[in-house]
Amino acid sequence: MGLLVLIIGVSHAATNQVYMNFLFDQFRTEEIGATYMNATPSEQIEILKTYITDKMKWIGPEKGAFILAIGLFFSLWISGVLTLPLRKLMAAIERVAQGDLDVNVPVQSKDEYGKVIQTFNDMTLRLREAEDARRRLVADVAHELRTPLSIMQLKLENAQQSGQSGSPEMLLRLHDEVIRLNLLVEDLHVLSLAEAGRLSLDRKTLDLTKKLEQIVDDVKMEAEENGLDIRFTSNARSVIVKADAGRLTQVFINLITNAIRYTPKGGNISVVIEDKVMDRDANYACVSIIDNGIGIPAEELPHLFDRFYRVEKARSRHTGGTGLGLSIAHQFVKAHGGFIRIASQHEQGSVFTVYLPIEGEQTGSTS
Repeated sequence: MGLLVLIIGVSHAATNQVYMNFLFDQFRTEEIGATYMNATPSEQIEILKTYITDKMKWIGPEKGAFILAIGLFFSLWISGVLTLPLRKLMAAIERVAQGDLDVNVPVQSKDEYGKVIQTFNDMTLRLREAEDARRRLVADVAHELRTPLSIMQLKLENAQQSGQSGSPEMLLRLHDEVIRLNLLVEDLHVLSLAEAGRLSLDRKTLDLTKKLEQIVDDVKMEAEENGLDIRFTSNARSVIVKADAGRLTQVFINLITNAIRYTPKGGNISVVIEDKVMDRDANYACVSIIDNGIGIPAEELPHLFDRFYRVEKARSRHTGGTGLGLSIAHQFVKAHGGFIRIASQHEQGSVFTVYLPIEGEQTGSTS
């Protein structure tokens, strides 16, 4: 409404100016003659006033309608220009509502409309990524469940067709597959809780140095069987954190066994803990798992914490696990208010570094 009033006002002023110029030109042609020139100045003014008044009488309604029409035309035109990006955005929103996520609205300005459109494009991109992740998750879960279920079905069908009772060996194999299924379902359940921020943590004061010494001692035999040398070093006698000991044990077991699995015979693995490492304006306990194994290609690093992600297809299901270990480790550390960083070079080794808030410096909250 304000825009319409402004346009009508400007149109009225412009029309008056043009029309008055036209009247004066017409007056000069029609009225200025001997009679007008012989009149006194006051009479000349009256003649001009009478002429202008007479001309304005009949033009009043027509001029008003003309000005209003011009005002409405320009108002609609300007409104159309201003709302064009919004109308394009609304059309895109309707497409998204119908399930089409491959929508991208061109950003043609840097004003508020442009910012809204850019935000919308970012949102649809995240929706597409989430949908792709959901589809991959469903496919991966189905694949992981299919293998043990197929084995169990085959064993049971063979036993049924042969008419023999199950042998201890067959029952043991079935039991192993049931355990595998149970572990997969439990991992998925815990991971879902962690991603939703609903993971329960039993936080207590923990000497992280002693806990890591114990973990390294537990995995040392596996490392030696693979021909690896594993060592633990610390720059402090004790590093105290407030944490769930069970969850952190799972984190470091996952990271260290990954290093063992992908480090060739004769390699070295180091577990190093540092106290009061400053990062992001806070103090952290810093635990690094360093190996000189096969490393990770740079293009794979951003995806390492994705569910079921495996760096190489050849390492997928025979040498690797389900692909949930790193995802779980990442979510457990995040639930403690910490984070994990990765540095790796292909064929040269990797460094996984876990940052945990030290006691009195926690940035997260207990669930």
